[in-house]
Amino acid sequence: MPTEFTPWTALAGGALIGLAATVLLASMGRIAGISGLLNGALEQRGDRAWRIAFLLGLIAAAGVWFAVAGVQPRTGFPLPWLLAGGLLVGFGTRLGSGCTSGHGICGLARLSPRSMVAVAVFMGAGFATVYALRHALGVLA
Repeated sequence: MPTEFTPWTALAGGALIGLAATVLLASMGRIAGISGLLNGALEQRGDRAWRIAFLLGLIAAAGVWFAVAGVQPRTGFPLPWLLAGGLLVGFGTRLGSGCTSGHGICGLARLSPRSMVAVAVFMGAGFATVYALRHALGVLA
């Protein structure tokens, strides 16, 4: 499991995410919330092409990063846990009317009060989960 602190690559990645969100908002007036983009790509609407292109670009960028940086994605996760996690994330994005990218990147940048509350809730839930698993239960060392 990677435990290295990599501030420069994290900063570069964050800058690229911000740039992509800005370009999408400036050029098309659209919010770069990935759950909304995925939902729109799965529906039979007229604007599916750019959504699919954006999502494929995300996947391609990850592949390029793995190839250039010489790192490998983490593997070995049990399939039932991956499926359960994916379903819970999908349910949470519907319940919260957006995902971390929509609320945390785009919503906070627009000073959206709803996004500020959403970010506070999912960050708090993440902190509590890590504390419970690592410190209270000792599951993740």
